[in-house]
Amino acid sequence: MEHIYDLSEARLEKPSLVTIGVFDGVHRGHQMLIKQLVEDAHHRDRLAVVVTFYPHPDVVLKDVETRYYLTTPEQRAEQLLNLGVDLVVTQRFDDNFRQVRAGDYVNQLLHHLNMQVLWVGTDFAMGYQRQGNVQFLRMEGQAKDFDLHVIDLVTRSGEIISSTAIRNALHAGEVEQANYWLGRGYAVSGKVIQGQQRGRTIGFPTANIAVWEEQALPANGVYAGWASLGNERFMAVTNIGVRPTFAGDDITVEAYLLDFNREIYGQQLTLTFETRLRPEKKFENIQALVEQIGRDAQSGREYLTRATHS
Repeated sequence: MEHIYDLSEARLEKPSLVTIGVFDGVHRGHQMLIKQLVEDAHHRDRLAVVVTFYPHPDVVLKDVETRYYLTTPEQRAEQLLNLGVDLVVTQRFDDNFRQVRAGDYVNQLLHHLNMQVLWVGTDFAMGYQRQGNVQFLRMEGQAKDFDLHVIDLVTRSGEIISSTAIRNALHAGEVEQANYWLGRGYAVSGKVIQGQQRGRTIGFPTANIAVWEEQALPANGVYAGWASLGNERFMAVTNIGVRPTFAGDDITVEAYLLDFNREIYGQQLTLTFETRLRPEKKFENIQALVEQIGRDAQSGREYLTRATHS
């Protein structure tokens, strides 16, 4: 299993089944498609290949400037490989790539991936001015000797799930809905960095996380979830926001790890968000904040304990 960053790096001898898409978040709809692709490919003794893109075409074509991604390119590739994919190609999507004509890109897929079958969604289109729609690709397949397999991104329950819907749920603080669509807890990762250490002075030392600046964050507020440090996992209450009680203005992600007392500066920490405990709030004084953090920690512990045993 392998992850490469340009199609030109590949030269497969064994024929492959290929699917193309952004697959941001690798949600349950994506997972169902990929599992079917892998099962079919391996049943035929073929390779399962996913071609994906970074930056996201929306970021390039629509000048999206907000935090947008549900996964980093590396996280996305890891999740795809964990589903049994043999090769993930993260193709750079830029102004040069967007000029490539669909027929020329099909030729590249055939040459580098030994593509035998191309799997696409019903609304799929690729290449310059989105010329490569299903009808075009069907004609290309007949002319260039590959099969086209058209599928819907739906789950077994008939839901249509989209990365856009998941982003909207996160922006509304509805992490339980986002997690349901993802099939896992929404997560961010980053190194623990030096903060202003106010939490330490009030009895609740927090770990400030340097989250990738392009990754979507849940709405400002306080969340119960899990903190993973290497192979260890701890209950955590995480605050996302500007810390209005301290007149802050930059959004930070800081987690209070329950039953934890170690220095972890510089280490990689992963946080998941299981439920929103409350929105962000400005408190009249530090004592009121301290009392609320204590209640948040207790509420988070109770929620996570119930979730663990349910």
